[in-house]
Amino acid sequence: MDVKGVQGTISFDGEWITIAKTPIGAKPAPVRIRAADVTGTRFKEGSRLFHGYVQFVLPGSQAAGEEGGLMHGGRPPYEDPHSLSIPCKSNDAAAKLIAAVEQARG
Repeated sequence: MDVKGVQGTISFDGEWITIAKTPIGAKPAPVRIRAADVTGTRFKEGSRLFHGYVQFVLPGSQAAGEEGGLMHGGRPPYEDPHSLSIPCKSNDAAAKLIAAVEQARG
């Protein structure tokens, strides 16, 4: 199951979540998260004016807050390794991915 984001993709194979971002500057390594380790998920649907986001919360870490302003539109910063901005057309796929992760969490 894959979700096409604004600058990357999120993949879920039933056990592992992989967030691969398109590099800006130095090439970031894909982030792999085991679904059982996720303590929470945050999902904000994208609209025609603003992108939404998918974010995974892990134990012992604070979820990155939403940045304000027109350029960010209430999304976590690009540097947050556990989130990805999504366009409006990816809302359905992202909702299905979140549901699958929540189900895998148990």
